Amino acid sequence: MVRQDSVMSVLERFRLDGRVAVVTGASSGLGAGFARALAEAGADVVLGARRTDRLAAVAADVEASGRRVVSVPTDVRRPEACAALAEAALDQLGRLDVLVNNAGVGTAVPALRERPEDFRDVVEVNLLGAFWMAQACARVMEPGSSIVNIASVLGLVKSWAPQAAYAASKAGLIGLTRDLAQQWSGRKGIRVNALAPGYFASEMTDQIPGEMVAQYLAAHAPLARMGEQAELDAALVFLASPASSYITGVTLPVDGGITMH
Repeated sequence: MVRQDSVMSVLERFRLDGRVAVVTGASSGLGAGFARALAEAGADVVLGARRTDRLAAVAADVEASGRRVVSVPTDVRRPEACAALAEAALDQLGRLDVLVNNAGVGTAVPALRERPEDFRDVVEVNLLGAFWMAQACARVMEPGSSIVNIASVLGLVKSWAPQAAYAASKAGLIGLTRDLAQQWSGRKGIRVNALAPGYFASEMTDQIPGEMVAQYLAAHAPLARMGEQAELDAALVFLASPASSYITGVTLPVDGGITMH
């Protein structure tokens, strides 16, 4: 039997027309950019975030691309909220093809001063929340669907700042990606991959003095600069679309070369 995506042209394989994508942490930063990129590639988009007041602007951008959009208040720490987000995609847009597990938080505290509640919160959002979302979506996804977990290079290499909770959660997310790919890719036809961004403009990196970031990148990234949203968007669309139909269980660094060190 000839696979439908095998007869597409190269550019057609990057299209997401007729598909529905869920993006968590979509109220700002990378998540908002991902939502806009998926809409530009042709997908209708379901936006999930705790800060619902910020979703209106993102939703307007998606609609301006000619795509349908649904906004749902979502705290990924709650499995029932994750299930409600997946159900909203089905009820209001009729299907669910792509999940972008982007919701994330971070701390930069020396390990001996990290409070238990802060460490737990980072792990609950970044790792447990990603699992609850993947679990809820995989239950209703059809073969050919794609899950993209947003990890970090700090799950692969050492950090120059004290970020034990963040690094541990992202390393765990990379392990989770491999295991879910093993479980679901063959049996359910759902590919599971991860992106590992380096340093991009976001609420997290905005808290770091610019000169410190510049010095670190000059020493550790061959491209010696921060990444741009469009560069990460392109990698996301690749993993979400049929362009990567024979790729599962991988973590793709988009980091200017940091992971070479």
